[in-house]
Amino acid sequence: MGKAAKGGKKLPAAPLSEKKKAKKNPLFEKAPRNFRLGGDIQPKRDLTRFVKWPKYVRLQRMKRVMLMRLKVPPAINQFSMAIDKNQASNVLRLCKKYMPETREAKKARLVEMAQQKKDGQEVKSKKPQVVKYGLNHVTTLVENKLAKLVVIAHDVDPIELVCWLPAPCRKKDVP
Repeated sequence: MGKAAKGGKKLPAAPLSEKKKAKKNPLFEKAPRNFRLGGDIQPKRDLTRFVKWPKYVRLQRMKRVMLMRLKVPPAINQFSMAIDKNQASNVLRLCKKYMPETREAKKARLVEMAQQKKDGQEVKSKKPQVVKYGLNHVTTLVENKLAKLVVIAHDVDPIELVCWLPAPCRKKDVP
C-alpha cells in the first residue's frame, strides 16, 4: 500500500471543489494586525473556562465527578433512579388531593364542630385524611403498619437521612 501511495496515479479533482478566487482590489488591501503593546485591541475570547465559579457550583461539580469515579453502594444507588415525569405527575396529583388543610380551614372546621356540640347536636365533622410528612412521623407510621404508601425524595442531602427507610418499608410491605 505504501508503494502505490508514493508514486503513480493522481486522483481526478472533485467537480464541485473548483472555487473561483475573487479578484483583490489594491485599494482595500488587508494589513496584518499588530497585537503588541500600543497596537490593536485583541479579539474577545471565551473565558468561561477560567472563571472562578461560586463555591456551590464547584462543590456540585466535584460531587458529580466523585460519584462517577467511586463505586456506589446499593443502598445509596437506589436513589439515583427517580421515577419518570408521568409517574411523578400522578404522585403529585394524588398528594394534592390529600393536601393538609390550611389553618383557616382547620379553624372553620373546629368552630363548626364546637357550634354543633353547643347546640346539642351529634358532631358530624371528622378529621380529614391527609398526607403525613416528616421523617420521624413517617418512620413511626411504617413501624406501626399504618402507612399505605411512602414517597421518598431522591435528592435528599445528606442521603444518610433516608437511605435506610426503604428496608423497613419492604419489611412491613409498604409500597
